[in-house]
Amino acid sequence: MELDLHAIGKRIRTQREYLGYSREKMAEYLGVTPKFCSDIELGLKGMSMQTLCNMSQILNLPVDYMLFGTENNTAFTGIIRLLSQLEPESIKYAEEILKNFVLATTDRLQRLQKGKNTENE
Repeated sequence: MELDLHAIGKRIRTQREYLGYSREKMAEYLGVTPKFCSDIELGLKGMSMQTLCNMSQILNLPVDYMLFGTENNTAFTGIIRLLSQLEPESIKYAEEILKNFVLATTDRLQRLQKGKNTENE
């Protein structure tokens, strides 16, 4: 089975933009150049396993979704059940709250990891 680098790049870019990260910020988190991030998003280059894992954490996306567009939703069953109880007009507010929560926890994780890397140097 051959990986579809264009589809992978599109999923990565969509999530990066959804989270409000610039390509430069994403590159900084990954420790790569913005050009390399661009090449990944355009499907021109693949990435190492380590970069894939780091990107998965930064974007809060399962690796199987990034690679194949599928994921195991059992981890999200409770969240989906809660959201399904909302009125349609409330969904957009819930989405915004979740988005801000993900951004806050992802940024905190990045700061903590950056601090650990500085301590190890």
